[in-house]
Parts: sequence; structure tokens; C-alpha cells
Amino acid sequence: MSTDIQDVSTALEGIVQRLAPSLVSVISHRTQASGFVWRDGLIVTSDEGLAEDGDVSVMLPGGESIVAHPVGRDPSTAIAVLRIDRSDLQPVAMASPQLSPGALVLALGAEGGAPIAALGVVSVSMGPWQSMRGGDIDARVELDTRLRSTAEGGLAVSAEGQAFGMTVLGPRRRALVIPSVTIGRIAAKLETDGRIPRGYVGLGLHPVSIEGNGSGIMVMSVDSEGPGAIASIHQGDVLVSWDGKPIGKLQSLLRSLGPDSIGKIVDIELRRGGQFHQTKLQIGERPAA
Repeated sequence: MSTDIQDVSTALEGIVQRLAPSLVSVISHRTQASGFVWRDGLIVTSDEGLAEDGDVSVMLPGGESIVAHPVGRDPSTAIAVLRIDRSDLQPVAMASPQLSPGALVLALGAEGGAPIAALGVVSVSMGPWQSMRGGDIDARVELDTRLRSTAEGGLAVSAEGQAFGMTVLGPRRRALVIPSVTIGRIAAKLETDGRIPRGYVGLGLHPVSIEGNGSGIMVMSVDSEGPGAIASIHQGDVLVSWDGKPIGKLQSLLRSLGPDSIGKIVDIELRRGGQFHQTKLQIGERPAA
């Protein structure tokens, strides 16, 4: 038995050593996360682990620190891409293994120019899902492991040594994996366009309860040039029906504003001054930040 355990330990150490040259620390304003070399000169990291503004640097294996330039970021899938002026680093070969609950995994990151690792198991492995911010993610994979904040944006690796996604911290600090297929799709779009288009209605919204009529969403503000204004929606209106269905949670409505929603015309029922009104709204594209 002791020999078997030692073999497993040696194999896991070998995986970490093999992938360490592809792992970096990402340092931004008062935050530190991990990232990995996706392509020559390009680093993928977690959008959640990256500060909103300020300078960004990357600490390479061995401790050398260099400037990084944000290429694009997509909060809905937690993916951000950085560019560095180096082409001599080792990109990660990403795979898409089919892992079931109970499968051993490594969560790898970098800190201070050295690799960091945590061992865990797959606790959830399911099909495609949509994040709370409306991002389409190709598989839901959760890990039963303790993921330190500095490892967010690092690699999820199978026991066979295949990197199959990026680790991020989800609600209640669950360790989630953004799968390789999603990374390939979103990072490529960020590399070329710098952003992922999202639907836009031009309304500031807040959920409210309606006496005797369930729930609704109150319009708190209106972009004077946005789709909501064009649809003659006013501040103080309460939306009660969206696209022919009763309004549920605000989060569900926001999730529906994905890239495919742009240009779609939705029927809206709203209450204004005790009277019900009908209107049509054509979803626009969210302006670049």
C-alpha cells in the first residue's frame, strides 16, 4: 500500500513540475491571482481575480516580473486575456476529458514565481449552464477542494495530467472550473474583438413586490438614448411581463441578455400610475465600457 501511495505522490509531483513553466502570478491593484500561458504572448486569467483598473503585471516562473496589458475581459464567463511581450513561454495544451464525480484533480496556480497546488475531487459534473451574469458555460464542473484566492485563474488538471479548464471561486467560495471549450471560444473572441457583446435595454432595474399581483421590476433610471427610452418606458414604471411571460427574478431577465439576444424584439407589459400598458422593446448591444 505504501508503495502505491508513493507512486501516486510521485506522479502528482511530476504533473506539477511539467505544468509549472506555464503558470504565472497576475498582480493588479491590491489583488493577486494566477494565470496560464494560453498562446504565445497571451495569458488567460480570472476576470474576478483581476482589479477593475490600474496597472497589471505578471510574475513569470522563477520570479521575473513584467508588464501585462489587458486585451479583453468577460465577466459573464470569468475569463480575461492579457498580453505580454514574451514569446518564449510554454503554452498549455488544453484538453476536454470526461470526468465524473470522484475523479482526482489538481488545482494549480502560481505565487511568487513558484507553483502552488491543491488536491481535490470532482464533486459535480453536469452539462452546459448559464452563470449568474448570463455567460454560457459549456459544462458545470465543481471541485471539492480548498482553492486559495491567489490560485484563482489557474489550471484544473486531471490525474492523467490533462489541463481541462480554469479554476475560479464561485458563490460561497465553491471551486468551479471554466472548461477548456469555453476558454477557447471566449478567449479567441476577446483576442480579436476585446469584448463579448451583451444585450442592452438601457434601464436601471430593481425587483419589487406587487400587492395581489406577484412580483415585478421597477424602472429606476432610463438611458435617454437606449432601447428602453425608444420603447417609451419611463422611470417609475413597473415591468410585469417580459417576452410574453410573467416577470420572475431580475437575475433571470439579466441572464437572458446574452449575445444572441441582440436585435430581438420583446413584448413588455408594464404598470404605470395604476394602469397597464403594452410596448415592444428591441434589445440593443451594450456599449463598450
